[in-house]
Amino acid sequence: MGACVSSTSSSKSAKTVGGGGSSVFKRSSAAAKVVHVEGRVQEFRQSVQAKNIVAQNPGHFLCSSESMSIGTCVPHVPDEEELQPGQIYFLLPLSQSDKPLSLPDLCSLAIKASAGLDTRSVDLSSTNSKLILR
Repeated sequence: MGACVSSTSSSKSAKTVGGGGSSVFKRSSAAAKVVHVEGRVQEFRQSVQAKNIVAQNPGHFLCSSESMSIGTCVPHVPDEEELQPGQIYFLLPLSQSDKPLSLPDLCSLAIKASAGLDTRSVDLSSTNSKLILR
């Protein structure tokens, strides 16, 4: 795997994960959802900035499912950006930030998101408290 120089580059062969009407990761409610690498999902119903999530998870970065494309580096959500209701985000290790997203990587993320979005495994979170439903 090669290192990425720019996460904004595009290629005709790159397949877009999100955007438009046919996203692999469907929006399912008014809460912003963050899928962690182990499959746990946090749900944020109140406004929260990306930097607040990243600060609680050192060595990780936040990315939006809408901006993921196969064959390109996954762009980081800017620190000051507010997480958008209904949007699915992934919290990934910084070690993955300079590697192009492969189809197996995408499949793994889709499986984790699908399993984690089961309501029995969702953390309902605000910036102050957490409630874990099981």
